[in-house]
Amino acid sequence: MIEVAVVGLGWWGRQVVAQLAGSARIRPVLGIDPEPAGRARAEQLGLAAAADLHAALEDPRIDAVVLCSPHRFHADQIRAAAAAGKHVFCEKPFTTTAAEAEAALAAVAAAGVCVGVGHERRFEPPVVELRERCRAGDLGIPLVFEGNFSQDKFLALPPDNWRLSATEAPVGPLSATGIHLVDLAVSILGEPTEVWSRLATRATGFGNGDTLSVTLGFPDGATATLTAILTTPFHGRVCVLGSQGWMEIRDRSHPESPAGWDVTTTHRGGAREERFVPPSAAVRENLESFAVAVEGAAEYPIPPAQIAATVRAFEAITRSARSGAVEPVG
Repeated sequence: MIEVAVVGLGWWGRQVVAQLAGSARIRPVLGIDPEPAGRARAEQLGLAAAADLHAALEDPRIDAVVLCSPHRFHADQIRAAAAAGKHVFCEKPFTTTAAEAEAALAAVAAAGVCVGVGHERRFEPPVVELRERCRAGDLGIPLVFEGNFSQDKFLALPPDNWRLSATEAPVGPLSATGIHLVDLAVSILGEPTEVWSRLATRATGFGNGDTLSVTLGFPDGATATLTAILTTPFHGRVCVLGSQGWMEIRDRSHPESPAGWDVTTTHRGGAREERFVPPSAAVRENLESFAVAVEGAAEYPIPPAQIAATVRAFEAITRSARSGAVEPVG
């Protein structure tokens, strides 16, 4: 059993603790939050509580930290945890710049600790199937990746919440949901070479935008088109269009409370296949895969090179949203 400290007991930190209830591999035992309200939430969830990360880093019973803190803290917290010999699982975005990601991953490698990242969409069964079909050539040559991940949960946040800040989260829809689609595109098509993005505030007063569209270009000519909106009621969809067929996955609910997926597959000359895939606990499966890696039983399935590639794309999307121009990745 891997014992961890959860850093940040906001909405997603509490989700992580709840998702791990009953896990046989990983157990939260300590909650870290600088705010008294956050520490009170930790105690309500049955965790010990502390105000500073160093409480976890100095505690010999803590094997790893799970970072659910605002993005701007991630790079320093990853390096501090690695220096203390603690394994690190970091929520998305891993960092917001390539330089930060490189330094953090170098620190992890030098310390010989494991690193994981909160891209749980990779662990959803139909996404696992989609990636395997693409690897095996079942859809032919993957030509275009399409993705949408929109939700309206942020409408309930107070205006001063960091998730709506043009400083803390400058391209709001990207760090909220769009980054998951970027990661999936990277996992299927590789690292993009260029990006064009458009950010707008059309239906809210959010200081960091509510509507984002992104086009990613890949070196072999493949393209990803991504949409993330923070005012549309939940809608989630990914699709790969290949030279011999296509596969589409539609979410029935937000991933925090999965209700399963509707999957459609079509091959040239074949019948259209539609089926339902039951829900699974992808958030927990991601964290348990991290725990398996900590135990040394298997490699964590998202390699550092792909973590870094997604951050490079994140940084380029942010630049493009500001400039309005096509920006190179890296």
